[in-house]
Parts: sequence; C-alpha cells; structure tokens
Amino acid sequence: MPSQPSKKLETFDNPQPQRDYCIRIRIPEFTCLCPKTGQPDFATLHLEYIPDRLCVELKALKMYVWSFRDEGAFHEAVTNQILDDLVAATQPRFMRLTADFNVRGGIYTTVVAEHRAAGWEAAPPVVLPQGAASE
Repeated sequence: MPSQPSKKLETFDNPQPQRDYCIRIRIPEFTCLCPKTGQPDFATLHLEYIPDRLCVELKALKMYVWSFRDEGAFHEAVTNQILDDLVAATQPRFMRLTADFNVRGGIYTTVVAEHRAAGWEAAPPVVLPQGAASE
C-alpha cells in the first residue's frame, strides 16, 4: 500500500498572511471506533479556519484523519483532539471543527469545537443592499 495513516500534520506558508480569509474543508469519510462496542462510527468533518502564517497541507490532513480509523474514541473527545492537533500545527487566527456523526442507536451527534487566537477579533459581516435583481 503506497500511503499509510499518519499523525503528522504538514503545513505550508500562508500565501496571503496580511488578509483574513476563510478556508473551508469538508471531510466526508471520517471513521473511528466506538470505545464501548468497537463498532465503527462514521462522520463528516467540516473544518473552517482563518490562517495566520501557516495552512494545513491536504494530503497530510487526509493521512491524519485516516489514522483514527482503528482507534476507539468518544465523539466529543475525538473532535476536540483533532481541533487541538490542527491548532498546534497551524496556529490559526480562528478555527472551527464541526463533526457531524451518523446515526448510532437512533441518535445523531454533532460536536462543534472552536479556537480563537488571543487578541483576534472577527471583522463585522458585510451586509450588501438588495438590488433590483432580487425583487
């Protein structure tokens, strides 16, 4: 097998460090194991972040996510661990990880964890007037 799972997160220099911009990554094939039953849990991870000096490299992210496939973890713990690891690797201005787990025992679980760098504040949202085209 040419690729193997890895806990190593690689980064690259942010090409526009002077600007706040949002990177959104959707990871639809996350799996880990239920720590109680050993059965697989499936989730879609939604990562949103505003980088500072570094961005996460996507192939390394894929291998990192893959590394959880055979690990037992509660939804809350694994979501926070992934966020902590990504924050440690990239030191973003802002990062949010939403883990949307598939149904288990008739219950859907979504876990949302966030990080904000000290002193960073989001810019106020821009509200554009509605034009004639929307009438």
